[in-house]
Amino acid sequence: MKRFATLLTVAVAIACTTQAQTTTEEDSVKATVNRLFEGMKNADTTVLKSAFTDSPILQTIATNKKKQVYIKMDKFGDFVKFIGDQKPGQADERIEFGAIRIDGPLAMVWAPYQFYYKGKFHHCGVNSFQLVKLDDGWKIQYLIDTRRKDCDTK
Repeated sequence: MKRFATLLTVAVAIACTTQAQTTTEEDSVKATVNRLFEGMKNADTTVLKSAFTDSPILQTIATNKKKQVYIKMDKFGDFVKFIGDQKPGQADERIEFGAIRIDGPLAMVWAPYQFYYKGKFHHCGVNSFQLVKLDDGWKIQYLIDTRRKDCDTK
């Protein structure tokens, strides 16, 4: 019986340690995503760029006038320039963290959002991030989003 209690204690300790490590990794992933939005809101391109790898892919799922879905590629440099041209507070994207999945150096984040431009609601959708853990921490490698006007802006 004493041996069983010892094994149970060890198993619980391992489970708690594993959960703590996962939570820490999730917190680090969230911090990277939040850094992107901090950079956007403050029009700080240095902070913004620090959230991304050297060659990120940015895409948007869009619909044309014929209601056909297509994928629009965005150049990272154009995105950085747009943010740099804003005044602090003009580009305000508010997210909610949905699912976060991590497998070693790969993480996925699903994050519904609402985007406000110059203080007014502009659009909403979902961001899907793929992050990679490099020597200097988690970085966004891939971001694809949806955009629509019909959403609850609370």
